[in-house]
Amino acid sequence: MIYLDGKDFGGHQVICAVGVDAYGKKHVLGLTEGATENAVVVKGLLEDLVARGVTPDRRRLFVIDGSKALRAAIDAVYGAEHPVQRCRAHKLRNVIGYLPKELQRQTAAALRAAWRLAPQEGQARLRTQIEWLKRSHPKAAASLSEGLEETFTINRLGLSATLRTCLATTNVIESGFSGVEGRTHRVSHWQDGAMALRWAAAAALETEKRFRMIVGYRDLWMLQAALEDAQLLSIQSQNPVDEGRLAA
Repeated sequence: MIYLDGKDFGGHQVICAVGVDAYGKKHVLGLTEGATENAVVVKGLLEDLVARGVTPDRRRLFVIDGSKALRAAIDAVYGAEHPVQRCRAHKLRNVIGYLPKELQRQTAAALRAAWRLAPQEGQARLRTQIEWLKRSHPKAAASLSEGLEETFTINRLGLSATLRTCLATTNVIESGFSGVEGRTHRVSHWQDGAMALRWAAAAALETEKRFRMIVGYRDLWMLQAALEDAQLLSIQSQNPVDEGRLAA
């Protein structure tokens, strides 16, 4: 699987891609200067991953922030058959950011409860919440509605609750960047984006040495099986078997 998210360094944005192997070990796959909302930048980062061996021929799960440009770039570079999980932490912050303080706690609780349900039931509950929000807080309703189905991707894959906890957000990157911040906090002046990228890359690679296994790594076989089953179905649909020939 691949996590994608951005981080601010003195006003300069750096996007990071972190991969997780079959054993639960995290790897820094790539970084680039720019924001996740920049379609050219995010597409370039993904194309660079492909050029360095992270190819589209193997179905992968992407866990991303709420960027529409990032979502579109995955389809353009890797293809629409790769499942995407929208970060629930980003979604939650975006939605409650449009709400008055007295409604934030209630709405956050409703979202968290719905995400624990089966996909159809959870989405139905949140669509009811959207209709309620539309009456007085249309921007919050629109934020919740955008990409709603992809906040339930890990539920549809039939994974364990422990593994879903780790795959529900881009916290893998954010926790990794906390180590980067510890190594760059004394920098008071970032000359330009190139400097931010160099420092972020050097600190990220140093932090990578102390990365821990992801939570739920023992259940990664479930994700691998789900992705391989879906990939097989996709191949079969593109190359239908001639049953008459097989019978012969």
